[in-house]
Amino acid sequence: MPHGSDDARKRFILTTTGNFYGIKPSPSLTDSPELNNFLDDGNEFVLSISRHDGDLHLSNKIEASGGNREKVLVFFKLYPTVITEDNLHHSVLVSSMLESPINTLYQAVRQVFAPVLLKDERWRSAFDPKLAALLSELELGLGSVVRQSGDHPSAKKGRSEEDVLGILTPSDEFQYWEDLAESAEKNSSRERALYITEQFKPIQKEYGGLDGLSMPDVVDLVEQSKDSLDDVWRQTDFDPYPETRMVRLMDVIGGALGRYVQKKLSRLKIFEEPFVSMRENLRTGVSICEQWVVACEHLTGQVWKRHAPHPWKGNKHCPQTLHCLAKRLDEVVTLRIVHEKLLRLLPAGKQQALTSDRVFEPFSGLNPLHYNPYTEPLWTAAVAQFERLMAPSEQEVAGRLKSYIADVQDNPQQLLQVFQKHKELIRRPTISKELQSERETLLARLLDYSKGLKTDFESRCHGAPGDKSGPFIGRNLPEVVNKIVWVRQLIHKVEDSVRIAEALLSDLSGFKGFLHFCDDLLEVLRAYEQEQFEDWSRDILSGLADPKSGISLQASNRVMDLDHVDGRLKIQYSDRLVSLLREVRQLSALGFPIPAKIQQAANTADKFYRQAIVLKQVAHFYNTIDQQMIPSQRPMMLGLALAFEQVIKNPRSQSKESGGKLQITWDNPKELEVYIAKLQSAAEKLSTENRKLRKWHTDFIDKVCSLLLLIKY
Repeated sequence: MPHGSDDARKRFILTTTGNFYGIKPSPSLTDSPELNNFLDDGNEFVLSISRHDGDLHLSNKIEASGGNREKVLVFFKLYPTVITEDNLHHSVLVSSMLESPINTLYQAVRQVFAPVLLKDERWRSAFDPKLAALLSELELGLGSVVRQSGDHPSAKKGRSEEDVLGILTPSDEFQYWEDLAESAEKNSSRERALYITEQFKPIQKEYGGLDGLSMPDVVDLVEQSKDSLDDVWRQTDFDPYPETRMVRLMDVIGGALGRYVQKKLSRLKIFEEPFVSMRENLRTGVSICEQWVVACEHLTGQVWKRHAPHPWKGNKHCPQTLHCLAKRLDEVVTLRIVHEKLLRLLPAGKQQALTSDRVFEPFSGLNPLHYNPYTEPLWTAAVAQFERLMAPSEQEVAGRLKSYIADVQDNPQQLLQVFQKHKELIRRPTISKELQSERETLLARLLDYSKGLKTDFESRCHGAPGDKSGPFIGRNLPEVVNKIVWVRQLIHKVEDSVRIAEALLSDLSGFKGFLHFCDDLLEVLRAYEQEQFEDWSRDILSGLADPKSGISLQASNRVMDLDHVDGRLKIQYSDRLVSLLREVRQLSALGFPIPAKIQQAANTADKFYRQAIVLKQVAHFYNTIDQQMIPSQRPMMLGLALAFEQVIKNPRSQSKESGGKLQITWDNPKELEVYIAKLQSAAEKLSTENRKLRKWHTDFIDKVCSLLLLIKY
């Protein structure tokens, strides 16, 4: 038997171990009894190697980590045999064990064996269907344990919702709550899990079959995902959703969307096909990635930070990998746009220098969709080489852009349009330098434009919408919403100016002054926006405390009153309540956090809105029926009119309030529905009778007129 250092069997095992742990094994391990037993004893099946305090420990049994998440490397035999140099690579299998044996087995089944045995036609036909069913059942069972216990070997006992290591895809998260809805010991936990499961239902099926969706469908799915996560986070009926879980869910959704985009775009020959044939797909891919990044940042950085019942405590969260993929794809789009626009602007005789084969040659062998820190240096080098190839053509195109800009430099709107149309080219360092003076002119125009917006705001911020000194009036907008929409339009205009300046003018000496002016203006505009909302909130809260304001609809309030002075029926649901509903809905849609008392009042008003509209129609009929009757026919309708009035005056037959008055209140919806039905029935009888009598009256008039004509002629 060769010495340890010359033993190919030991060298294979120790070299593999060293590569796995990233260290050089001690020479003394060649004489390890455990290693010798594994190699030389035909009945010894296993050699496991773990690392403790920098040293490697060998064992002939599996020593899986007990929750410390240590790595274990396992060598094992296919059948009982002594290992020789000849059978080494036919008899020994190698496997790593990470986190836990359960998770390792689950991932091996899920990622390796189930796809091969259940999907590969060669093996599927030879695999017993019963075994296939058992393998699928094993995968589901292991997945459930992993999702519910994280990396804790104690499984369900003492599991925490903070354990998210088993959540690798959106479907894992959805399945976690389904499992919990069935297995939780407490009723409250099951109800909560069931509720969360229901919130995820609108997106669960889509993520289960994500690869089969079209790209426009996935754009819609991003928006649906945002809404589902928002509903789960902001619910107040059950214990809040853990922040750690939400971070993980945002990341795994980001991972799923990123892989989807990469798979969909992998069919494209990004630097070979004409840009027009792939432009839409590339831009949609960028949009999918960017929209999810923006959604996560908006929810965690703004919306949930202000959600008092369950505020987001951590920093604004960004799915970093998806963000980087979006930047890479956006860079690809920019490179293709620059190439296309340069080709259009170059004279026909000079376009040969910009053929796709030539300028995109630096990217051959690179897949731009494969973003990671290891490919980034290669990508950066390829982009630098691309830019060197483009530089001569850019120099020539800069001259043509100069003439375009000169033609419109006295028209600020057209000047801005030219810069926006060619912004990808103007960002290029060579062209940007050539257009120095033109960019200075644009910066001056943008500053003047922003000063004009400030003047417009200052002249209109004090009046009511529609007044000479007030904001322009919008169609069907409450005053507070009108003011906020108006100032938001100004904010967007300033932000657009800043955006174009940051993209094209950030190196100019006057840029910082322009940016400082815009920042100050934006601060004033946003303060005005917040002030309008706060003033509205104070006014509504004050009105809720005043019973005479018309917006304090309490459940115990009377539904309606009959004025004994003028005999008119009045519904105790004011028009101000209707406008409050619109204000709350529209302000919520604009992203404002509605105070709890106002939201509660709006909810109450909304609850009875339909009944109030019906009652107002009945009241209008009651208050105007005498005008609809023909005076001579009123005695004929007296019985029905009295019956209608009796329903109004005696809404209840079984109970009386203090003072002997009969009344219906908002606190009994079922009783109110019954009462409305009685009112509508009585009103319909009276209306039908009135229409019938009026028709008879008209018929009699026609017949009398006909008789008079006969007598005359």
